[in-house]
Amino acid sequence: MSDVLVEAPERQGPQPRVRLKANLEWPDRVFRGVARGGGLLVLLIMALVGTFLTYRALQALRQAGFSFVTTQDWNPDGGGFGIAAVMVGTVLIAIVAIVVATALAVGVALYISEMAPPGVRRLMVALVDLMAAVPSVVYGLWGAYFLQWRVLGLSRWISDWFGWIPLFKVSGVQRHDPLTPETLYTSSTFIAGLVVALMVAPIACSVMREAFSQAPPGEREGAYALGATRWGMIRSVVLPFGRGALIGGIMLGLGRALGETIAVVLIISPVFKIQPHIFENGTSSVSSLIALHYGESSPFALSALMAAGLALFALTLLVNFAAASIVARSRSGAVSEA
Repeated sequence: MSDVLVEAPERQGPQPRVRLKANLEWPDRVFRGVARGGGLLVLLIMALVGTFLTYRALQALRQAGFSFVTTQDWNPDGGGFGIAAVMVGTVLIAIVAIVVATALAVGVALYISEMAPPGVRRLMVALVDLMAAVPSVVYGLWGAYFLQWRVLGLSRWISDWFGWIPLFKVSGVQRHDPLTPETLYTSSTFIAGLVVALMVAPIACSVMREAFSQAPPGEREGAYALGATRWGMIRSVVLPFGRGALIGGIMLGLGRALGETIAVVLIISPVFKIQPHIFENGTSSVSSLIALHYGESSPFALSALMAAGLALFALTLLVNFAAASIVARSRSGAVSEA
């Protein structure tokens, strides 16, 4: 039998990438055009908002300069104004809100998706969605006249036992002093944060619930087959699968907490100094500053308020961009340990 020699093909260099083009029908082209136009419209609106705020704030920013970021007082017509105090208050209220809201949202979302019977699940979903529809002024009134007076004991207890932490300290209060007036604990960052937490928790819970409920059934059953408890299955399958939605829900809630206005205005007692103690009376925020002073401001003071709004706008954009980056790196369902 004769041998058959097959000539080896010549080696060639790396082939250039070939970009395939789909021949789209007109419905696909219309859909792509509408989707692209919607995305561009959102970017255009954001750019217009930023441009408007920058234009209106230029007068105040030119006079204040860098001191606008470091000054605590707010007296534009008197020459001294800045956002140091209100920005710190805004961030502290948002941090308190998002810590409480995250615990509530994760717990409720896991209960609805993993533990609740079908009838209770439908009721819980309806109630959570209904909470998101309640106007913020209702939350503010409820927090100012009902919740505030029922959490003063908690505020005092945390301050008494953990007052060695600067964040929880209340100035001028002796530990376990029965004569300490309750008004020292009212209208605080903590109470405003609690009310804002109840407002942002339903939004975060809805995002998390949808992701948790879509965890692959095969991986759930596989975790149980390997001897995992329900909590073990949740920890190894559901939470890794919903990691992106978990982070996205938290950041979405944080973005709303930073800009909440009416509820915060009804609760806090505005002070224009940096107030790092969350249980102590008095705080402020950028949104409440604008709401309280907008109607009575001179043209220059209005420009200063626009500058404060610009700072809040930039902070919110920074938070949202950070959230988008984190979510993009931890997509739901990308990793699970089962």
